[in-house]
Amino acid sequence: MDAPLVITVVAKDRPGLVESLAAAIARQGGNWLESRMSHLGGQFAGILRLTIPPANREKLLGDLRSLQAGGLKVTVQADEAGPSVAAGRMAELTLVGQDRPGIVRQISQAFARVGVNVEDLETEITSAPMSGETLFHARAKVSIPVACDTQALRGELEKIAADLVVDVKLTEITNG
Repeated sequence: MDAPLVITVVAKDRPGLVESLAAAIARQGGNWLESRMSHLGGQFAGILRLTIPPANREKLLGDLRSLQAGGLKVTVQADEAGPSVAAGRMAELTLVGQDRPGIVRQISQAFARVGVNVEDLETEITSAPMSGETLFHARAKVSIPVACDTQALRGELEKIAADLVVDVKLTEITNG
């Protein structure tokens, strides 16, 4: 059975970074399963999950070390199945408002207090169309524990939204 790995990479952005990583994985018979990669502030950052034949794991690690000589910082972790987060309902949080420090912190604190797990988070800054003011946008996919009082959570998010002067929406995701 192939060994699962999670790899993070960071480097000054330039053409060919993903190709060099993909070539190293393919050369050792690895299978690229999923990834999130992005250009942020002149840097390229990514995380990916792959499987590799156990006999080729050390060869892959050697290939990745050689990429580090070219400026790519690489971290490799075994993708060990540990205790999973308690089952719950999936929801999407969307937030838009004037940018200011502390938005992510306050929302994430509210989630942590009631055991909500952030599974995916995307944020960005844009200019408002008419005023040109700086807007902060966030979208998160979260898992809400079964025991969590969703109405109380919504109430807390609404208080935070009023304090930060942002629009927050929490929508449960249904399968079907």
